Amino acid sequence: MQDFLVFLRRFIAEPGRVGSIIPSSRFLCEQMLKNVDWASTDVILELGPGTGAFTQTIYQRLRPGTHYVLVERDSHFRSMLQSRFPDLPIREEATKLRSYLEEQNLAGADVIISGLPFANFPQELRAAILDEVQSVLKPGGLFITFQYSLQLQAELQGRFPWVKIDFTLLNIPPAFIYTCRNGQSENDQHGA
Repeated sequence: MQDFLVFLRRFIAEPGRVGSIIPSSRFLCEQMLKNVDWASTDVILELGPGTGAFTQTIYQRLRPGTHYVLVERDSHFRSMLQSRFPDLPIREEATKLRSYLEEQNLAGADVIISGLPFANFPQELRAAILDEVQSVLKPGGLFITFQYSLQLQAELQGRFPWVKIDFTLLNIPPAFIYTCRNGQSENDQHGA
């Protein structure tokens, strides 16, 4: 209930930056994370974790030694995340991913999970964030995001050679999940 109230207050205060009035459901979380190969993932970035709806599940699935960085602009959400995950680095700007990785001597990310409300952002900001995502995502790496419409579909398909779209009704509101691979999938490479 506390997370719901915080989300509602932040949505009312900054509707252009907070995409929903409630945190994401566990069903959406499972859909978002189903394609992550935890055994081979060394670096994960999470953009816009909010109160940590996905963060807790990701945190529990990490292998020892995996680097996990949260990027949350909202100071209220950052405070909540710092108290819940005191050992995770938390940064502020999704347009500075390269510098955050360099701080930790990391070359790139295997997986980037995003809860950012891209549909609410001006085109320039959306493009700047997606440019940064592409610049730090390793070859074969996954960028996984969700949106409440198909507005982002053409832009992602123009940026990534492989984009899979799933849908779940079990979220308020229902959501489209975009899984994008930076490079061809194994199935595409083998002609399947």
